[in-house]
Amino acid sequence: MRKNLIAAGTSIVMMGAASAHAQGIQITPAGTTPTTLGTAQNFNGHVAVDIKSAGGSGQHGSVGMVDFAPGARTAWHTHPVGQLLIVTDGKGWVQEDGQPRREIQAADVVWISAGVKHWHGAAQAHGMRHLAIAYVQGGKSADWKELVSDEHYNAR
Repeated sequence: MRKNLIAAGTSIVMMGAASAHAQGIQITPAGTTPTTLGTAQNFNGHVAVDIKSAGGSGQHGSVGMVDFAPGARTAWHTHPVGQLLIVTDGKGWVQEDGQPRREIQAADVVWISAGVKHWHGAAQAHGMRHLAIAYVQGGKSADWKELVSDEHYNAR
């Protein structure tokens, strides 16, 4: 009888712990969030964005896996708390307003400070994929500006 009570007590404690973990950890299974295409207002060229969030994480920040076709890029924009880019595939460019563009490639990690006007995207002959992470402040994670012209994009 004592063994049964111990086993029952252990099961209740384990079930309680599992229940607490289930409430504290939320998983969004791969493929359940639809891919969206970058809008013509914020991107030049073909850009596909997969938002990565679970539970209420989207209220704190924006995380997206972004695929740029060759020549595709963001518009100029800033972030109220900065942005972290982790390049996972391909080659591309990032440029701060008033500075020369810089090449980025797979395995590079880029930090863009808060309020810095910039753009990023694929190189002319290569696609690029990066994970883009930006935190929310005042209800937004980015302030979009004008598109990057073909002339500006193609200038060295």
